[in-house]
Amino acid sequence: MPRPLRNLWLVVFCLLPLSSGTPPHPQTPAAAPSLTPSPKPPDVFLEWKQLVGIYDYTAYGTPKQTMIFLEQDQRLYMQPQGHPEKREEIHENDGRVLINEPDGRTYVYSEHRAANGNVTDFSYLGALFTRIDAGADPGAFYHITPSKPIDQLRDAALAAQPPRETGPFRTPDLVELVILDTAFHLDIRYAKSDNFLSTPVYSQARAFLQRPAAEALVRVLHKLGPLGYGLLIHDAYRPWYVTKIFWDATPAEGKMFVADPKKGSRHNRGCAVDLTLYDLATNKSIEMPGLYDEMSPRSFPNFPGGISLQRWHRDLLRTAMESEGFTVNEDEWWHFDYRDWKSYAILNVPFEKLSPQR
Repeated sequence: MPRPLRNLWLVVFCLLPLSSGTPPHPQTPAAAPSLTPSPKPPDVFLEWKQLVGIYDYTAYGTPKQTMIFLEQDQRLYMQPQGHPEKREEIHENDGRVLINEPDGRTYVYSEHRAANGNVTDFSYLGALFTRIDAGADPGAFYHITPSKPIDQLRDAALAAQPPRETGPFRTPDLVELVILDTAFHLDIRYAKSDNFLSTPVYSQARAFLQRPAAEALVRVLHKLGPLGYGLLIHDAYRPWYVTKIFWDATPAEGKMFVADPKKGSRHNRGCAVDLTLYDLATNKSIEMPGLYDEMSPRSFPNFPGGISLQRWHRDLLRTAMESEGFTVNEDEWWHFDYRDWKSYAILNVPFEKLSPQR
């Protein structure tokens, strides 16, 4: 494993997926071909994780430049947006961090870090690049400033009505995931303050899905277990009024990450789930290329940045979910829709009125 690079910075955003795979597991040969087609990459230094990300440079009279730092095969790279052919390796020599350019010259760059270790910006060729993602600290969850106080938005949402739909629809049959299988772990962010609105929206920390989706998710859970992973649920069925709160609270530039209440959400139908992996040995959540509910390109399921191990875990989750009829959202690596979502109507039943059932 190479020495840690203590003063790094730069890589441009390019949505061309880098190769990432999923590891073989000798104890479960049947699962290996479908879920783990490639070896599991090793972990890297914390300092690298605190560096990898997206950075922008904007100056008057010049076009914006976007850079991404990423790790591949135990090496750090910098890549300009839209120019994968210009990806350059970053290395350390005599205490200096160097970047070798295609013209044969070598340049030095310097970085700045916050108290938690996250790189906040870096200087390169006289330009200052500033981080535009949420960094590597799970405690530094992404958040926005709501357009109005949440209490006001909640009152307005509860007074509103969901869009009218024409059927036929299946009879709702919402089941509580932790009652169906106790191996599901819950981290219902919207029942706490560590969410993008920085305040609780749900009154209860519960997770429900329509029965066919819930049973499919149990099968995913059982496939991942022999590989050492469980499923950590962040959100599942969401009453329609909460979707309206999210929409009304989010500024225009972030609305691509929230559902339009005029159309309703697949969460409202009980056929969407937000989740990640957790380690069965430690009960800790697994690191992914971006944070949950982060409104940045790191949330895209094919984002090429981060480190190889993070991308590998992200792809393992996706492969396992797709094997049981779920499809990943094109903007959110953690959001999966069940194939039968069109068969269910939008629901607006609060958690308080749902009884536990298997």
